[in-house]
Formats: sequence, structure tokens, C-alpha cells
Amino acid sequence: MSIAAARQPASPQRRSWVWVPDASDFSLANLPYGVFRRGRQPPKVGVAIGEQVLDLAEVARAGLFDDVVDGGEALFRADRLNPFMARGRRTWEAVRAHLTELLDDADDRLRDIDGLAERALVPAEEVELQLPFEVADYVDFYASIEHATNLGRMFRPGGEPLLPNWRHLPVGYHGRAGTVVASGTPIVRPNGQHKPADAEAPTFGPSRMLDFEAEVGFVIGSGSRLGSAVAADDVADHVFGLVLVNDWSARDIQAWEYQPLGPFLGKSFATSVSPWVVPLAALQPYLVPSPVQDPPVLDYLRVPGDWGLDLELEVRLTSAAMAEADRPHVVVARPPFAGMYWTMPQMVAHATVNGASLRTGDLFASGTVSGAGRDTLGSLIELTKRGADPLSLPDGSTRAFLEDGDTVEIAGACERPGLPRVGFGAVTGTVLPAHGA
Repeated sequence: MSIAAARQPASPQRRSWVWVPDASDFSLANLPYGVFRRGRQPPKVGVAIGEQVLDLAEVARAGLFDDVVDGGEALFRADRLNPFMARGRRTWEAVRAHLTELLDDADDRLRDIDGLAERALVPAEEVELQLPFEVADYVDFYASIEHATNLGRMFRPGGEPLLPNWRHLPVGYHGRAGTVVASGTPIVRPNGQHKPADAEAPTFGPSRMLDFEAEVGFVIGSGSRLGSAVAADDVADHVFGLVLVNDWSARDIQAWEYQPLGPFLGKSFATSVSPWVVPLAALQPYLVPSPVQDPPVLDYLRVPGDWGLDLELEVRLTSAAMAEADRPHVVVARPPFAGMYWTMPQMVAHATVNGASLRTGDLFASGTVSGAGRDTLGSLIELTKRGADPLSLPDGSTRAFLEDGDTVEIAGACERPGLPRVGFGAVTGTVLPAHGA
């Protein structure tokens, strides 16, 4: 099915009977999926609407999904989104359309069944959000030309910032699926080898250059057959939705280990993802032209239509001292995702062109999102020029890299005049001391 056929324009005129604050990330035009736990109840699937979570298993138990999806109650009582995602695009679209109708102000079905609305709508403050899907494989790309150029200048001073292959294919590496964690999971500072440039031999110990990376991830719903490539134009049949990602990085470990095979321990200790998966359909109105690629890409990487996403991220930092004094976070960067050189369809096409299969739950991340200005850089290594120009925080301290007790929060939303806001919520993590430190 073509990408153009996936477009489902948002209707700013539609309103939900569930109260949605004006600045909410979770309007009727969004309806992101997640997994939540309330008290001691088992986790199950829900949808965010305003300041509430709609319990889909409860809605299915009342029979309101009977004509939409087979086995809806069991599907939504799962503790991961994977069973639902595996059903495929036709089911995703049918469920989303049905939920939009049920929550529309003109529809009374949820309210007509005695007590159902009260049972199915749970205040967001009363739930504990879980890792929304079981990660099958994790691949991280390097899709921002600004970020790649900045790091190239740091790691290869005096040489060409971009390696010869960078403009011809989406560079990526395989990460560790088992260390992808839910938002809010504490991040233990990693131990490893690092070798300063003036040292004769490496030493072992806690990373002294711990960094965040503000990224956007996309989650595979429908898999593909081993040996068959996925065409860039078919991406909407496979991508279920998008999340925010913080790909924590130990820059000193990374700098020593990455040649010749690329990132390993400097990246594999933790990757945080946001709890709500925003459906691809909700983001269609915010697709914009992506940057012109020069030289022209090979045929399998060509994709018609607009696949840049007008999504602005916001990176927030709170030190332990700021938290202790109840001071608000400081915004250290606002990276723009719309300018990413490599697009989501191109990443999927390249990842599968050799016949590698997609699996339900695969996570693909964009790599650090960075723009041209200093306030748009999505990592501390760029913001502080590898530690040479530290950031000043409101508590009087400075940051070259992250310190123990620091909390990083990455938020993001799509906004455009005349259209409802579609947001992702946030992905957060607090740094804990290294084991044995």
C-alpha cells in the first residue's frame, strides 16, 4: 500500500467528551497506546486522552469492540502492545477509528452503559506506566547531518567530518534490545575502559563522560519475511508508531572502543523510551519535506511524498541540588526533528535491503537529533564542545557531562496553527552512581 494512502487528516473540529486541557499532548487527534498498571492489578493496554487513561480491556469487556477486532478483551489484557501490533495495519486503523468515534463528543455509547465510563477511565496520576512493548531488536541510526558533522570534527580533527559513505546510506549499528528500559528507570553510571589521549594505556572505572542523546524511535508492528526487502513506499504497512528515545552514551568508553567495529559498551548499558506510542496515523498532518539529499540516493532509497516530521524536542536537565531545592528544570536544547537528513522509510528500506526481516517489536531510533544552532544540539558532547565549554545551571554548578543525581527529561510535540497538538509526553531518567563506586 502506498504512503499516500496512509494519510488521515486530523480534524480540529472534533472534540472529545473527556476533558482535554488546551496544552495537553493527548487530544482526540492523538490517542497514543501504552501499557499501564493500577495498584496491584496486572498491566494492560490503555490509550491516553487528556489527563485520563482509557482501559481498552474494560471497553472490550463491555462488548464495544465486538464488531471491530476478534478477541479484543484478551488482546488488550496483554502486558505488552506486541499482540495488538502483530495484528497489522488493518486492525490498527479499525481500532483507532472506533476509539475516535467512542470518545467523540457526539457519541454516547461509552456513557450509555451504566458505570462503564467510570470503570474504563482512570486518572493518569493513579497509574504506573510500563515499557509499552517487548523489544525484539534494536537498531540505532545516525540520521542527523548536523550531529554527524559535529562529532566527525571532534573525533577526526583536521579530516573530513563525514566519512565517504555517510551521504549514500543511513549509517546505523545494532544495539542491545535487553537494555531498552521504560521511562523513569534509574540509569546506573556504566563502568568500562577509557583511554585519555595523553595516556599510554587504558584504565578501568566509571565513565566520566556520561551523556544523553535526544532521539526519536519508531516501532515495528507488522514483520516481514526473511530474505525479502521492505520497500520504502511500504513503510506505513509495518511501522505502528513513534516514541521518544534517550540513547544514553558513555563518550569516553565509546571513543576508546568504537574503532573498527563501532559502538558497543559505551551504548549498550541503557536506552530509555517514552511510555506512549504515538500512532503513525496521528502524525500524518505534520509530515513536511525532508532536506534535499546530495548526491541523489540509490533507487531503493527513493521515496515519494513528504517524510520529514515537524516535531520539536525539548531536553530538560535537573541536578540533584535543584531537585533538593525544589527548583524547576532548565531547558538545555530544543532539537528540531524536521531537518533529519535520513527519513524513516529510508531507514527501514536500508535495514532490510539485504533480506533481513522485521519483527513485531523491533525498535529503530534516529540517532541524536541536532540542528544548526547551539540551542538545538541534542547531546552534551555537542552542547559543551566535548566538555571544553560547560553549561551553567541555576544552582551555580556547571556541566560538561552528566553527574550522579542528574535527571534528564526529553519531551516532544507536533504543533501547527489550525491543527490539534499531538505530543509524546516525555522520557525521563536519573543517573545513579556506578556499581562499586
